[in-house]
Amino acid sequence: MALLSIFFFFKFFFSPPTPKEDVPQSIYAFKVEALDGSTIDLSKYRGKKILIVNTASKCGFTPQYKGLEALYEKYKRTMVIVGFPANNFGKQEPGTNQEIATFCQANYGVSFPMAAKISVKGDDMAPIYHWLTEKKYNNYSDNSVKWNFQKYLINERGEMVAMFPSNVTPDDKSLIDAIEH
Repeated sequence: MALLSIFFFFKFFFSPPTPKEDVPQSIYAFKVEALDGSTIDLSKYRGKKILIVNTASKCGFTPQYKGLEALYEKYKRTMVIVGFPANNFGKQEPGTNQEIATFCQANYGVSFPMAAKISVKGDDMAPIYHWLTEKKYNNYSDNSVKWNFQKYLINERGEMVAMFPSNVTPDDKSLIDAIEH
């Protein structure tokens, strides 16, 4: 009986952690849940640039939704924006997926794809953010998400080519130049 107790003790406390979900090598392999419960399949954006932005409804940078929507309208033939609501910073995205969708539409007329709320850092980081933040997947850089509205630009071939911090607004020349090249 004592041996059995020791076995369960070691099994429970010293078992290796369960492996995280596999992270695909290609951005085009990701299929993520949208705010409305449908699926956003990034493979359908092959040949377009993809701007990925972690968003929040109660952040000082939230007005960037307006600029992101204008950017999307201007470049939607050659680029897509995908928003990823996250509550990782200051609990600034407390809403449900439905509340986030309603907020984005009512306040900013957001028409670009919005994913379901995820985590962009920490132990529960979504696989797509592992891809965006780890050089072994993105072949660009190891980085971390510092705050809401950090932006990642993927080129038409699915390669990460730029990262922009939160304070780089959607109309910033550096972002526009990267999109236009």
